[in-house]
Amino acid sequence: MRQKTRPQTSAAEKTIKDIRRATRKQHSAEDKIRIVLEGLRCEDSIAAICRRKGIPESLYDS
Repeated sequence: MRQKTRPQTSAAEKTIKDIRRATRKQHSAEDKIRIVLEGLRCEDSIAAICRRKGIPESLYDS
């Protein structure tokens, strides 16, 4: 049987992935609840809230 070959990732690409993974924002449960409640109050648009909090809109919709 043939094994599938994966493209080799360079050391630079691996380093970039590691940095991105380490610098992701991690929100606590309380932060998540506050963000959702802020959206439910309808004082600002969801887009504005997401921009202010630094999260993508698609993540808010999930």
